[in-house]
Amino acid sequence: MISNSERETIDFAKEYAKTLVPGDVVLLEGEMGAGKTIFVKGLAQGLGIEDEITSPTYAYMNDYGGVLYHYDCYRLKNGAQAEALGLCDYFYAGGVCVVEWPQNIADVLPERCKVVRILKRGEKEREIVAP
Repeated sequence: MISNSERETIDFAKEYAKTLVPGDVVLLEGEMGAGKTIFVKGLAQGLGIEDEITSPTYAYMNDYGGVLYHYDCYRLKNGAQAEALGLCDYFYAGGVCVVEWPQNIADVLPERCKVVRILKRGEKEREIVAP
């Protein structure tokens, strides 16, 4: 899917949310500024969450009513740090987990995860690969 705006990314993510079930873990891959948090905003809307979605850069994970757990693992060096913070427990808490920078905690991720890649193709253009 090619997105030419934040609105298109949000709309695509809202539709993608319809494919998710409680317990799914979605790994969001993309460089800094690719639009990962924008994608999560759309997912949240698709899951019926009305809260403002913000990047959990300093909190590591934001919990949206047990329905959505939004991780930002940019500052983590390994899975042991995620475990020490209790972040791994939420993979099995019955909500949808969305993990930004999943490569940083790859050694503690559940076996079955969905992967969404967001690739910057221009100033506003993004290619979203979501099998």
